[in-house]
This record gives sequence, structure tokens and C-alpha cells, in this order.
Amino acid sequence: MSWIILIVSGVLEAVWATALGKSEGFTKLWPSVVFGVALVASMGGLAWAMRDISTGTAYAVWVGIGASLTVVYAMITGDEDFSIVKTLLILGLVGCIVGLKLVSHD
Repeated sequence: MSWIILIVSGVLEAVWATALGKSEGFTKLWPSVVFGVALVASMGGLAWAMRDISTGTAYAVWVGIGASLTVVYAMITGDEDFSIVKTLLILGLVGCIVGLKLVSHD
């Protein structure tokens, strides 16, 4: 269950990171609200997962998921240019996240 919570928390990290960018320095209400709610839920889930998963592994997986999804979303929406190199690097990052799960004893 901790791994599921950690994955959901990683997804929420991408949500709050994207909302933070859309809030334009907290000048837009709804992106700011989404940022706050997603941030609290994401951090809470990370903290909960870290009861069973080591800190280094949990944090690396959480950041990796959030970073990967944030970049993918930005490329899909056109906020960031698509490139094969970026895509391959993100796939490598995802592979590393999966690898951490496979070698984890948590």
C-alpha cells in the first residue's frame, strides 16, 4: 500500500508543480488553490509512505515521478518543446524509478 500512496503522491507533485507555474506568482486564484491542496496531499502521502519505504528511495521515486509527469504534461500542452532526446531521458528516468522499486526491500 505504501508504494501505491507514494505513486499517487508523485502524481500530485506534478499537479502542484504545474499549478504553481500556472498561478503566476500566486496572482491567479484557482491555480493557487490547486497548488495548495495538491501540495499538502502530496507531502502527506510522501510522509505516510516513508513509514515503510526508506527516505532516500521514497524521495527519489516521488521526485522522479513528479518531474517526469511535469515535463510530459508541458510537452503535451505545448508549454515546452517536444524533443526525442527529452523523451528518451524521461524514459530513462522512469526506468530508474522502476529499478528502485525492484531493488527496494521496503
